Amino acid sequence: MEISSKENTHFFSNNTILPVDRSSFKSESSASKEKQSCCGGIKIFLGALSFVYFAKALSGSYLKSTITQIERRFDIPSSLVGVIDGSFEIGNLLIIILVSYFGAKLHRPRIIGAGCLIMSAGTFLIAMPQFFMGRRYRYERFPSTINSTVSISPCLQDKSQTPLSALEKSQAKINAGCEKEAGSSMWIYVLLGNLLRGIGETPIQPLGIAYIDDYAVEENAALYIGCVQTVAIIGPIFGFLLGSLCAKLYVDIGFVDLASVPISPKDVQWVGAWWLGYLIAGVISILAGIPFWFLPKHLPKPESRKDSSTSSEHSKFIIEESKDQGTSYQQQVKLAEMAKFLPSLKNLFGNPVYILYLCASIIQFNSLIGMVTYKPKYIEQQYGQTSSKTNFVIGLINIPAVAFGIFSGGLIMKKFRIGVLGAAKLSLGSSFFGYLLLLSLFAMGCENSHVAGLTVSYHGTELVSDHEPELFSECNSGCWCSKSDWDPICGEDGVTYVSACLAGCRASSGGGKSTVFFNCSCVGTIESSQSSSAVVGPCQKGNECPKMFLYFLVISVITSYTLSVGGTPGYILLLRCIKPHLKSFALGIYTLAIRVLAGIPAPVYFGVAIDTTCLKWGTKRCGGRGACRLYDSSALRYVYLGLTLVLGTVSIFFSVAVLWVLRKRSSPQDETLSANGERGACGTKSRKDNFVNSDQLIQSTYWPEKETRL
Repeated sequence: MEISSKENTHFFSNNTILPVDRSSFKSESSASKEKQSCCGGIKIFLGALSFVYFAKALSGSYLKSTITQIERRFDIPSSLVGVIDGSFEIGNLLIIILVSYFGAKLHRPRIIGAGCLIMSAGTFLIAMPQFFMGRRYRYERFPSTINSTVSISPCLQDKSQTPLSALEKSQAKINAGCEKEAGSSMWIYVLLGNLLRGIGETPIQPLGIAYIDDYAVEENAALYIGCVQTVAIIGPIFGFLLGSLCAKLYVDIGFVDLASVPISPKDVQWVGAWWLGYLIAGVISILAGIPFWFLPKHLPKPESRKDSSTSSEHSKFIIEESKDQGTSYQQQVKLAEMAKFLPSLKNLFGNPVYILYLCASIIQFNSLIGMVTYKPKYIEQQYGQTSSKTNFVIGLINIPAVAFGIFSGGLIMKKFRIGVLGAAKLSLGSSFFGYLLLLSLFAMGCENSHVAGLTVSYHGTELVSDHEPELFSECNSGCWCSKSDWDPICGEDGVTYVSACLAGCRASSGGGKSTVFFNCSCVGTIESSQSSSAVVGPCQKGNECPKMFLYFLVISVITSYTLSVGGTPGYILLLRCIKPHLKSFALGIYTLAIRVLAGIPAPVYFGVAIDTTCLKWGTKRCGGRGACRLYDSSALRYVYLGLTLVLGTVSIFFSVAVLWVLRKRSSPQDETLSANGERGACGTKSRKDNFVNSDQLIQSTYWPEKETRL
């Protein structure tokens, strides 16, 4: 020990940045200047990094809020939207190894600044299709609802009722649109832009946090990292609120006369100004990256960090190898990274606690990522809410609950001095009760909207879910209608009809949103065959639906909080049961596995599953299937919540296995001592090592894509 202490003293004295006199005593003035320089520089970096975390969290959450808008704008299914969402993780993975290895050797602040520029370029690229497409958003509407000067009966009993010139012009426009549309798939720009976002975001977290840890005073490092993570939670709140604001604005605002737009935000075909938020987020990313170009490569290290020793953390689960006492900690890290990669990998995957917790995390993140990605769609389709209100609710209610849950988990760990075994129990309990609460959401759904020919027959009887759509009936047999159209109207009988033509309407008055259809042969009560009228737009959901939506919000908030409480204890469990010199490697493998096996595939197969519940698909201008117009509410609820719960249940079984291994490897004496605060389940040697110190506690509040987990 004496030899080691002398060597450490000699090492730090040789690397001291401040001038030292020959008697190795610093003057008070030089020490004061060093302290001021160090504190000033690190605080500027802290402020800049916090702003970057805010910017990347805002743009990431804004993408989640525009999922349904992008789907409608480009007429693509949910499965393809899932691929677009997962492209961020793909971009991140492309350069994560290069950034992690070479980033620490280069100018870290400037690399972060370059990442911000790439991230902003990707954000701008996502918005570009709005300007590249060359045509405005087209929705399926009967001509009389678009202020057409040509008077056309909705129920076209004969083609001759429509002026030939009008038909020719309409067909010419469609053909022209097909020529343009056939050669372009503008959603690819969104995918590439999100890919660039992932590339640009890569250096921010590893290089930024490491820079703070290197140059901050040791007792302040935890506070600084905690501040950064807190700001990262604020970003998604503003991201979803921005999404709420943009969803209220029409997609072509500034390009068309809004008074002539016949659809409203409540219409399933409504598309908000999704591109506007990306322009705002791109500007914020540029501004966030500017300070990093003026920050130094190195900051003076505080004196307290020069005298600090390495961690003495040990675990009874870790079989310590014989080590040369003259080898420094830095040399051990280099040895593990460069000369012993495969043995280290074998050692890591030979740790049953690590591998079981990794499996539990992968499956749980599959559940959470899929749930969060399609949560806006679920609320819109299940409860009939607008995109604007959905984003507002998620941003203002759900995300603060997640933040409070993360904070509560860390506070519980610190206040009750919970060891590793206790952390495993808390993480398991959080997941168990969270998914148990999620189970109650099965009873909080709305019934299917009454849509003639899709969910109910034209005689008013309900159709079974696997029944083939019957859009044609005796009441509209005399009309020349297309079953591929989606131009819903609400009849006086409270039933939604796919189009005015399929409702048998033979006359209309007014224009735009105030259009009223008359003499609709299919609209009427079962008792009376008397025809009635209808108005533009689908009918509202049942009277019980608003109440169910309120119950859903309450349970959703409590569930978000409960699941988030287990985040910090789980991360502590991951840190405490691996060898100290393998921590960075273990966390890297953990993050890589979460991104590859959860972040990329989860949105895709969740989207595929959700697509199976579609009752009415839209049709593209040139033919082919577009975006879904109407979902089976009951089937959507069972698929969305069922898939989430099945994955969550499997992850709980792995968490139980983790707890079983920990109990098996800890003696009853260890558990008793752990309760008294002397020794933990991981068999640490001292009271200090057993408890979670504040530095680890606050650093542990990060996990991949935490800011978007609701």
